[in-house]
Amino acid sequence: MKVLEERIRQEGLILSDKVLKVDSFLNHQVDTELALAIGQEFKRIFGHLPITKILTVEASGIQFAMAAGIALGVPFIYAKKRKAVTLSEAVYSAPVHSFTRQEDYQISISQKYLGPNDKVLVVDDFLATGAALVGLADIIEEAGAELLGVGCVIEKSFQEGRGLLEQRGINVHSLARISSMAPGEIHFIDNDSKVESQSMKESAGC
Repeated sequence: MKVLEERIRQEGLILSDKVLKVDSFLNHQVDTELALAIGQEFKRIFGHLPITKILTVEASGIQFAMAAGIALGVPFIYAKKRKAVTLSEAVYSAPVHSFTRQEDYQISISQKYLGPNDKVLVVDDFLATGAALVGLADIIEEAGAELLGVGCVIEKSFQEGRGLLEQRGINVHSLARISSMAPGEIHFIDNDSKVESQSMKESAGC
C-alpha cells in the first residue's frame, strides 16, 4: 500500500535501526479510514480463500483484525495476553516473548471460539521477530484448525519473523515491508517488483 508507506514516511518516528513508532495513526491514535482501507486490502489479498475466522493478539492488532473481519464478513478473535478471571472455560495457550516490552507472557483463546472446522487468517500490526505470530500459529495447530495465511500491516524484513513463519510453510503478506531504517531514512521493499525503494524523510519527525 503506497498510501501506508507515505504515512510511515511522513508521520513515523524512527527511534533506532529497529524501533519505529506509528502512534499518531496506527497504534495509539488510529486513523479509522486508513484502518478500514487496510481491511479492504487484506480482503483483496486473501479474499479468495475460505476464511471463517480472523485471529490476532491484543491490543494493537485488534483494529486491523476487525477491519479485515468487516471486509471479509467473518468474526475475529483476539488472544488475551493474560487470562482474565471471567475466562473460566478451557483455553488454548502459548508462550510469547515481547521485543518491545522485553517480557514473557502467555496468550490464550477460549476453546469455544476456535476449532477443527475453522480456516484462519492471522492479522497483526507488526511483523518483526515473529514471536506473537508463531504463538498464534501454535494455538491454531493445537485447536486442529487450518492456518490459511498471515497478513501484517508493517514488516521489518531485516528481522527474523518472516523466515520463522515461512519455515513452517505459512503464507505471509505484509502491506509495507521495511528492508532497513535509521533516524532520517527508511527503505521499503516493493511488494510487486521485490526491489528496494529508498525514501529520505526531511521532517524532524523521522
